[in-house]
Amino acid sequence: MRALFIGGTGAISSAVSRLAVREGWELYLLNRGNRPERVPDGARIIQCDISQDSEVARLIGDMTFDVVADFIAYVPQQVERDIRLFTGKTSQYIFISSASAYQKPLSHYRITESTPLANPYWEYSRNKIACEERLMHEYRKNGFPVTIVRPSHTYDERNIPLAVHGRKGSWQVIDRIMKGKPVIVHGDGSSLWTLTHNTDFAKAFVGIMANPAAIGEAVHITSDESLTWNAIYDCIGRALGVTVKKVHVSSDFLAACDPELYGSLLGDKTYSVVFDNSKIKRLVPGFTATMRFDQGVRLSIEYILSHPELQVADEEFDSFCDKIIAAQNQALEIFRS
Repeated sequence: MRALFIGGTGAISSAVSRLAVREGWELYLLNRGNRPERVPDGARIIQCDISQDSEVARLIGDMTFDVVADFIAYVPQQVERDIRLFTGKTSQYIFISSASAYQKPLSHYRITESTPLANPYWEYSRNKIACEERLMHEYRKNGFPVTIVRPSHTYDERNIPLAVHGRKGSWQVIDRIMKGKPVIVHGDGSSLWTLTHNTDFAKAFVGIMANPAAIGEAVHITSDESLTWNAIYDCIGRALGVTVKKVHVSSDFLAACDPELYGSLLGDKTYSVVFDNSKIKRLVPGFTATMRFDQGVRLSIEYILSHPELQVADEEFDSFCDKIIAAQNQALEIFRS
């Protein structure tokens, strides 16, 4: 069986690539070659920018695939390109969407694949919805063999899941925790969140590859473990051997202070999410997520602490945290005086 992954070396897709090779897939990765260390032995690289349509078509030539999966399509123009490139060349096209596309706010706490797609807060999610709609239209009209996958918050060894962080990733929050500085948790920290290790995601994903029952379907892939944000940060602290000093700050206030947080908080992490995973378990009998978050985050912490190149300081975000916390403390002092 032959598969082509567009991307294939990211936080989610690298685990899928490793597992696909282990399970005997003839795997091609089409990407710019920026992360050669994440390419599994046995995978073949087609080095190209996917946006170069004519060059991609030339490099692929008359090759056909059992599966094409695009891990880096975010807007409808990109799936239009994929439809042009891969119509007649694949038996299954897998589009990686996002669970953030589900209705915000939710009308029911438990999310199934029939939960409406609507996110007025986050353009990223609206673009994913538009991609899904275009692909399903192509499936219904012309038989384009699409499968839509909606990951939730999926992490790997190179990062830890956080609600509030800067542009440079998770290190600055880890650094603050280790130094005993307070860290920001949105809301009161009691909303539920679902975290999935990339190795668990990979098991389900490879299970739907070349799976005829998945054609024309949308499915989310998550763990069954839902934790409060307070519990998530406590797990991080235990992995570091430190008690986390949590400061709870309103999501509305955080988004007002930093508009870049508007979508990811008000359009996603502010709300409790609990997923019904019965559909993926029907499609992939025997699938279950086995990496508990307390185990997975410990592996991530160990990896990050042993790889200095991942310890990227973010002074801007550090200052932002200090200012937010100081402003909230000052407001409390005014109220109490």
